Amino acid sequence: MGNELMRDQGLERAINAAGGVRALARLVGVSQPAVSNWTRVPADRVLTVESLTKVSRNELRPDLYPAEPAADAAALDAVDAARADEYLLLGRLLWRQPDAALLEMLADLPGDPSELGMAHLALAEAARAATLDQVQREFFQLFIGLGRGELLPFASYYLTGFLHERPLAKVREDLLQLGVERVENAREPEDHIAVLCEVMAGMIRGDFAAEELDEQTFFTRHLKTWAPRFFADLSVAKAATFYRPVGVIGRLLMDIESQAYELAR
Repeated sequence: MGNELMRDQGLERAINAAGGVRALARLVGVSQPAVSNWTRVPADRVLTVESLTKVSRNELRPDLYPAEPAADAAALDAVDAARADEYLLLGRLLWRQPDAALLEMLADLPGDPSELGMAHLALAEAARAATLDQVQREFFQLFIGLGRGELLPFASYYLTGFLHERPLAKVREDLLQLGVERVENAREPEDHIAVLCEVMAGMIRGDFAAEELDEQTFFTRHLKTWAPRFFADLSVAKAATFYRPVGVIGRLLMDIESQAYELAR
């Protein structure tokens, strides 16, 4: 009861939107006691909670994301909002094992006749066909494994064949410029594909910025050089069933982004 009285309105809205503390914890990928101890949504979880609950960042943390004048509210156009959502979806699916709440949400993922839209529909179908145990076992086999998973989703590994190499150092340099801090208790190094996807989403939305580092530069430095290969590998991985359309979505997004940035030069 004490924690409930201490929760701010933004957190309460997120909990109600998710369907309770346990449901919000599952969506975000943290323990129920962790969410129970929150008095407000932590800064490093705001974008994820916003994406999963549809409660805006302005409501979740008005101290960090104050409401903007109405004239500026539509500054992020529909295309950029969709791009950010794609990156957040990939980040959530690749960072932690999916849970029942996420599978339920993905089962209703809309699509359209475009190649990317069809990949969304394939992911929705995979979510409906899979059981939670199957998907979590697949995640373990792909990315964790006994010793190591089938795939290592790190820039250093794809670019050098080893972990914790120069590509990781370059990522850390740019994250420092952006003011992005390492998530507490995170075991994975910051060149993990999920981290890079979430940073891209934040840059597209204008949450992270640096004078000499724009989203195109970040993409070119840290994703373009290896992420297409990773997503292609994921789409044909032996252990992948549910994750095959995730690989297709990632590969298509990398292609779309590369082409768009080339045209913008």
